[in-house]
Amino acid sequence: MTVDTKIDDGGLAHVTLCRGEAGNAIGLETARGLLDAALTCAAADVRAVLLTGEGRSFCVGGDLREFAALSGDALEQHLLAVTGALHDALRTFASIDAPMVAAVQGAVAGAGIGLAAAADVTLAADDASFTAAYTAIGYSPDGGVSWFLPRLIGPKRALELLLTNRRIPAAEAAAIGLVSRVVAPGQLATEAAHTAEMLRRGPTAAFGATRRLVASGLTDDLGPHLDREGGALAAAAVSDEGREGVAAFLGKRASDFTCVPPLT
Repeated sequence: MTVDTKIDDGGLAHVTLCRGEAGNAIGLETARGLLDAALTCAAADVRAVLLTGEGRSFCVGGDLREFAALSGDALEQHLLAVTGALHDALRTFASIDAPMVAAVQGAVAGAGIGLAAAADVTLAADDASFTAAYTAIGYSPDGGVSWFLPRLIGPKRALELLLTNRRIPAAEAAAIGLVSRVVAPGQLATEAAHTAEMLRRGPTAAFGATRRLVASGLTDDLGPHLDREGGALAAAAVSDEGREGVAAFLGKRASDFTCVPPLT
């Protein structure tokens, strides 16, 4: 097993890359494991997802040993299968309402950057470092890296990292917007679990609407986007989540979003 998925009774999905001895490199089995994890989360209507990687490194990118064992058409078809599964996993995670928290440590390279960037909240240990790595071996990006990086850090910075493969430390990654924040030594697992649990208790449908609005806002014109915002807000206001949130606020009590059905 290269990817382990566990969903607790409260609806928090723990998705773990389990190839710590190989830096959690992504080959075909791991890519398919991530897709299975995403489909499991979608089918289970989870409330939040926590993505982690075992061992010293979060994910060093593609499994080059696996790729080097092939050549020609066999290699091309293999890589299409790997990226196909990986990209379907990213699409599926993006399509669900549940927000994702990623906890990253050690080396984060290639598609590992894509996984880290795909999360809504990305916490980095202070020992984490980020390297695009693709062009260093004559490859071009996958894992959504060429889509996420320009949106998170701007096209000029993205191209510098993609073309030069400069390694950046966690502090710089936070400063330029690649990760949400850097976590104190030894606190990554605790802080990531706390953040994921906080999101699990939140209004899942409102989180989903918010994720979609932020994503579409990067390409929408202002006018259509304002219409989209208005429609989403109106739908949220009449939902059970919206009614619970307002009632809790007016009643000066804590909201309990876990006891209301999701917005449909």
